[in-house]
Amino acid sequence: MEPAVLGGKLVSGLIGPLVRKLFAGGGPGAGLVDRPVRLDRLVSFRGERRELGEREVRRLAGRLVRDALDSPGEPPFPPGEEDAVAGALAGRLLALGDLDMDDVQAVRLGHRELAARLRRGAGAHGLSTDAGLFLDSATEWACLHVLEFFTRRSAFVARTLVEQTRAQAELIAKVDELITRVPRPDARDTAFERRYLPYVAERYDQITIFGLDLRDSPDRWPLEVAYLSLEATAEEGSLRPDEPALTLRVRAEHALRDHDRVLLRGDAGSGKTTLVQWLAVTAARDGDRVPYVLPLRTLIRGGALPAPAGLLEVVGCPLTPPDGWAERVLSAGRGLLLVDGLDEIPAADRHRVRDWLLALIRAFPGNRWLLTSRPTAVRPDWLGPEGFRELSLTPMRAPEVATFVSRWHAAARAPEYEAALLDALRTKRDLARLATNPLMCGLICALHRERRGYLPTGRKELYDAALTMLLARRDRERGVAGVELGEEAQLELLQRLAYALVLSGRSEMEVATAEGIVERALPTVAVPGDARAVLHTLLLRSGLLRRPEEEVLSFVHRTFQDYLGARYAVEEGHLDVLAAHAGETGWEDVIRMAVAHARPGERAVLLRRLLAADTPRLTLLALACLEHAAALDPGVRAEVEQRAAALIPPRSPKDAKTLGEAGPLVLELLPGPDGLTDEEAHGVTVAASLLADAEPAGALAVLRRFREHPSLVVRRQLVGTWDRFDTRQYAEEVLDHLDRTDLILVCTCHAEREALSRMRPWTRLRFDGDRSLSEIIDVTPAHEAVEELILVGTGLRGFVGDGAGPDSAFPALRTFRFELAPYVSPDLGEYRRLFPRATVIVMGRS
Repeated sequence: MEPAVLGGKLVSGLIGPLVRKLFAGGGPGAGLVDRPVRLDRLVSFRGERRELGEREVRRLAGRLVRDALDSPGEPPFPPGEEDAVAGALAGRLLALGDLDMDDVQAVRLGHRELAARLRRGAGAHGLSTDAGLFLDSATEWACLHVLEFFTRRSAFVARTLVEQTRAQAELIAKVDELITRVPRPDARDTAFERRYLPYVAERYDQITIFGLDLRDSPDRWPLEVAYLSLEATAEEGSLRPDEPALTLRVRAEHALRDHDRVLLRGDAGSGKTTLVQWLAVTAARDGDRVPYVLPLRTLIRGGALPAPAGLLEVVGCPLTPPDGWAERVLSAGRGLLLVDGLDEIPAADRHRVRDWLLALIRAFPGNRWLLTSRPTAVRPDWLGPEGFRELSLTPMRAPEVATFVSRWHAAARAPEYEAALLDALRTKRDLARLATNPLMCGLICALHRERRGYLPTGRKELYDAALTMLLARRDRERGVAGVELGEEAQLELLQRLAYALVLSGRSEMEVATAEGIVERALPTVAVPGDARAVLHTLLLRSGLLRRPEEEVLSFVHRTFQDYLGARYAVEEGHLDVLAAHAGETGWEDVIRMAVAHARPGERAVLLRRLLAADTPRLTLLALACLEHAAALDPGVRAEVEQRAAALIPPRSPKDAKTLGEAGPLVLELLPGPDGLTDEEAHGVTVAASLLADAEPAGALAVLRRFREHPSLVVRRQLVGTWDRFDTRQYAEEVLDHLDRTDLILVCTCHAEREALSRMRPWTRLRFDGDRSLSEIIDVTPAHEAVEELILVGTGLRGFVGDGAGPDSAFPALRTFRFELAPYVSPDLGEYRRLFPRATVIVMGRS
């Protein structure tokens, strides 16, 4: 038995008499009128009439320790520590008089916490482990008897009842105050909200894609189809001054879960308004908050911003609430106020809007507020002092784009176009760079469907439609006032900025540099105002520019920069400049867009310059330019196609390697599988595999087209390139569709073994690295159907460790091959005993 446990049991019988001596027999009474009975008034060794001195307490503690040591059985601690333990115990008991609490509080505390406070008040040092355990046990038993003593006093019972009565009275008073603050809902309020919440849920359950006038594409979509959960980020302070700021990532719809006030920034078309509608509809359906959707461009039309009672009328709600309803909702903290479009009102009105917001927040605390804006409308931390947290919507990633495209086609009832568009988004880099927000994704989907599954011949029409929508139609159709620049003026300024960036080989420029470019262009565009004001308007309203830092400017998409820079280069006749830079990878898209903007004669000149270089890469660039050249000299077109035909499709792995060296541009040009020989199909898959590191999404899109190809050499290429891609995605989109005949699947890591467990069964498998039998069985679907098993490792050690027989686990196994490390000398008989019905091949003899 542990010494402390034995000592504790002995102490339990001895501690009672000691405790009774520690406390005065009489006492100050119940203390019902004056004050609580403090412990320092109860102990017998304090006050003017002491019944027990400190010396007597130490004597009693020493006696208790000696009695414990003299008890039958094993001593609770080693000899020689008796005096030290007794002194420490006496110190803890004397500390009872130092506790700032009364008897009722002590009982509520419990004996273990009371003992812990005594330990903190009078620690013990230099004791052995067993002595320390005995001391702690004795202290806890003493505290247990102390509390027992308190509960048997008649004064304690009275005090407890008084404390309970007082606590109940305080609770009743607080509840009454709460009821006064939060009045019970009026029956008229409840009836109105039963009409208002369904109205909100229905009104905002559709979104409009502004600026689209395509014949077969509806401009309104159900919210549950169109809404996409996007990510938002916030810069948080670092833990140390010398560390960079931390980036916090949250789902945008969860922005108000941890903060009641949020300023959400996002570029044009990033989904801010759609998020506002989603939050409104969700709140209306859940019924936990009363949502207000408040477009600022609508609120400021009447001049004075509305009081709470007028909010619904201003935004066009046809329902009339009971008098005072809005104030009652906001006073109770039940409101969800979604204020949309700070950037859509004139700069002069923004301070007025801030004052209006802050007045409402201070008058009605406890509600939730979301304010949306484009990134550059107001300075950082504009509402930080008022407790607003700033979040920024992030661009859509490839999985989110795929989800959006799938939902769009489901809503449009056009599923037959979905696969082709997803394939184009994976293989065409400039298109993928454009599809980074819901607005542009919607435009691409609509154009693709309008043309019956084909994007425009040359993507000029796509960019033109996007620019028209962003620069003019979207703001006009949304009713945004104060647009000071026309579409042509904006294009002229934007393309000059873009060309300056293209020439410098950069994607960002100083704001001062941009102001200089705008200032030189002002006489041409005939726009009133100074360069700073015009650039600010362009930055705010075009949707194409952003300021990643305070004094830095860039385009929101590099593809717009290349498109507009090429437009300006062609207008200025800079074909020699374009041709001189054609060998630089950063100019590929500029060259292609220049061909799109050029006149037929200019196109011929530029393409001949590309062919004159006589390199595979520029020949392929010329071929890629043909899709942008609707009108072109037939002789030039034929020459480009003839030169490219020698490169595409590749007819051997060597040709494929040469093609792969031309870069990701190749992925857009790779054909197949229809019309290709087996050798050409193999060459295409090799070329795509070589480009997997540079452009994994595009390479995967090409290889996916060959997953049902019958050629063994093609299928082996598809199996062998697994490690270049995302393991799970490649398994789902390629490997799990292959004809398994004569194929061996190799698993070299945990991620691949995990993916194997989710695929259809494979009959021929190879595992690299020492794996146990149970591990292999766990990740192998239908392991009883495996016909060939190859293990690469150091031997049998650990392979059979769970008692299972390998032969019974793989009853259909016909071939077992163990490839050992060169330094291992195998026992062939041992392997044959494991798999008596299979052909056993052991390789790697020393």
